[in-house]
Amino acid sequence: MNTVAELMLADPKPMAIWAMLILLTFPALLMLGSPEAMRRPGRMMRDLVAALLGDELERDEQDHFASEVRVAAERAAAGAQRWRELWEQSETAVADAYQAWLDADARLRAATSAAAWGTPWSVRTCEEYAARERFLHRTVSSAAARGDLPPTAVADALAGRNGWDARLHPVDQELVIARASVAWLRQRYEAARLTEQRTWHDAELSRRTAASLADEARTAAASPSVTARGPRARAAIVAARRRAAVPA
Repeated sequence: MNTVAELMLADPKPMAIWAMLILLTFPALLMLGSPEAMRRPGRMMRDLVAALLGDELERDEQDHFASEVRVAAERAAAGAQRWRELWEQSETAVADAYQAWLDADARLRAATSAAAWGTPWSVRTCEEYAARERFLHRTVSSAAARGDLPPTAVADALAGRNGWDARLHPVDQELVIARASVAWLRQRYEAARLTEQRTWHDAELSRRTAASLADEARTAAASPSVTARGPRARAAIVAARRRAAVPA
């Protein structure tokens, strides 16, 4: 066996010394191979140290960025799910509001048919007008409690304003209440439909954002050059966090 090899196997210290010498002479070899480095050795050493440190910093930044994108993608996915649930709830509200409007329209047709026969004759005494007033207040209060009329209708009926007249016969009062109920429930349906459209828009935007961030997270985890897209991607993350927020 070679004498040098036997010495290295017997005592590892010479091997460690040789390795240290090779490591220390590596910058000198680079300088000898570069005319620019020979003219500016100090600058060459600074560039070498900066490159070694820069690689480590870049790897740390890549890992941090990939983790940030992954968290943002998870939050965006949860936000998209919440927006979808809100959209489904608003869709149900639209269906309920539409059915309530149809029911009110059916009551209006029935009241119109009843009023077409005219009102029965009765003696117009104080007791009669008091009974008509109690009927109006009771019927309007019940309709408002069911949601067929706005809460303000009760106060309007008590004050005799905005079309409410306690002197009318109960048949005519039923017709007035039915018309007011149809108008109110149609307004509620239109408002529910507008809310559903806005919620669907937000839910679709949230879904697209979540899908885009999921793709970005996969790319950031697999690609070694994710930092090249750092500023743009970070801006997308901030915007995604804002769109993923759901009102309470």
